[in-house]
This record gives sequence, structure tokens and C-alpha cells, in this order.
Amino acid sequence: MSAAERLVLVDSAELDLSIAAQCRLLKVARSTLYYRPLPVSTDDLAVMRRMDELHLAYPFYGSRRLAAALGRDGCLVNRKRVKRLMQVMALETIYQKPNTSRSHPDHKVYPYLLRGLVIDRPNQVWCADITYIPMAKGFVYLVAVMDWFSRRVLAWRISIGMDTDFCVEALQEAMALYGKPEIFNTDQGVQFTSAAFLDELEVRGVRISMDGKGRYLDNIFIERLWRSLKYEEVFLKAYSSVAEARQGIGGWLTFYNDKRPHQALSYRTPREVFEAVACVYADNASASLRCAHALPTYTQAQQQEEKVLTE
Repeated sequence: MSAAERLVLVDSAELDLSIAAQCRLLKVARSTLYYRPLPVSTDDLAVMRRMDELHLAYPFYGSRRLAAALGRDGCLVNRKRVKRLMQVMALETIYQKPNTSRSHPDHKVYPYLLRGLVIDRPNQVWCADITYIPMAKGFVYLVAVMDWFSRRVLAWRISIGMDTDFCVEALQEAMALYGKPEIFNTDQGVQFTSAAFLDELEVRGVRISMDGKGRYLDNIFIERLWRSLKYEEVFLKAYSSVAEARQGIGGWLTFYNDKRPHQALSYRTPREVFEAVACVYADNASASLRCAHALPTYTQAQQQEEKVLTE
């Protein structure tokens, strides 16, 4: 149960237990009960929407270039404001930073395990990432868990905040439905380096891999998913509520998994590839039969995706 769901259980009319005692028993901070986030201004929302589009097109733009690009669009904002909104949106410029092995002292960071790895079957490598989703008034965050080989989205969640709970819930659902991967790859975001998230993987013996900080190409396929989702669904609509966003995104992800052919998958859908190849491995078929289902190697596929995202 998430912290938000536990807060709903607090009953101000309860006579036997004070609110402080209820919060203590439910293990939630009392301040969260009274916290009311300030609404984002209409002007900020318009800037954030355009920043999201620019980041998808030019992921190597930092705050200076984003501010300049926004200025050319007639939106005069300074770099300080752009940096603040980038933090709200969880946008990170793509470039290799020095000393990337250093991390927050309270968060353990793992090495990147996928470089040079031949990824040739479902459930070998999973990945996860979070993206910002604009709405007509406000925004939400979306997390998705993807099978790297087939590109199938195994689970997803929407949240109004950048907490850890919705990421853990998506991971738990994916493993409940599809078992566990051999390797799980994420970026170094606080949600994925939290003890709650890592414990779910470590207790199941899953090897953990993390991108270099600022290296979105290390998690290239899920970045490609975000680009397709936003241009084919999110930017075409202005969701009026979280429920509408959840319904629209859920419908598109079903289409993506079950009906949308992928060039990199020889024009098969992620579900077809995931289920067909998983069945082959489950039946202990011969190596020659497994090769018949082979797709481009990790390196070849990564090069294809990098070309699409950077052209």
C-alpha cells in the first residue's frame, strides 16, 4: 500500500486515536496529511510542454540551449527558470559527466552491465524509466517496465508525484505476471536507487545494472518508447484529468504491445516476439530453432535506435 493510500485511512473523526497516533501507526508523516501542493501556473505549464517537445527532439540541449530555443519561439524565460522546471519534469541533459561513479551517499549505484552483451531472449534484460506527461491543467509522471529483447511493456503506473511507491508497484506487477529477468537496468534516479526498489530485485537474485549518469543512450529502447508515446498519443490530446490520462495512455500501450509492428522486430509486435520466443525457450527447443527467431543483436538494434533518436 502506498503512502497516499495509507493517508486515506486517517480518520479525523476518530475519538480514541489522535491524528498523530494514527499517522504513527500507519507510518506516514503527519505533515503529508496537511500538505497541499501549490498549483503550477498556466504559464509554467505552457513552457514545460514546449520544453518536453524540445527535449525529445534535442536531448543534448542543456538549460542554456533550452532557454535560447524557447526564446526563439517567443517564450522569454531565463536559464534559472528553465533549470527549475527541468527538475520538476525530471529532464536530464544527455552527455557523459565526469566522476559518474560517485553517487548520493545514501543510495547504492550499480555498474552498467549491458555494454557488449548479446541480448537474444525475453526475460534476459528488463528496464524501467520515468517520464513527464503533460495534461491540459497540470501533469503526471509515468513509469514503465519493459522487456529489452521484445520491447514489450510489462507493467506501468501513473503518479501525481515522484515518489518510489508507484515504481515499486509497477515492478511487482511485472514480476507477478511474467516472472523475473536475469538483469534489470535503470538510470540512477532516486526512485530506482531506493532501498524499497532494489530490495524487490535483490531478494529474487536479479542482477542490477544502472546507466551512466546523463547517458540516456544506455537505456535506448525505453527512450524510444517515450518518443513514440508522446508524438502518437500524448501531444495529440490534452487530458483533462488523471483518469483520462490513465485511460488514454493505457489504450496506446495496449496498441503498442499488441498491434503496432516494429521495424526492428521484423515488423512483428512486441507481444508476438515476447510470447513466441519465450515459448521456444520454455519448450527447450534446439539451438537452431531458437536462431530462427533471432532478431538484430543488441549492438545493431542500439545503433538503429540511436540513429532515429539523434537524426
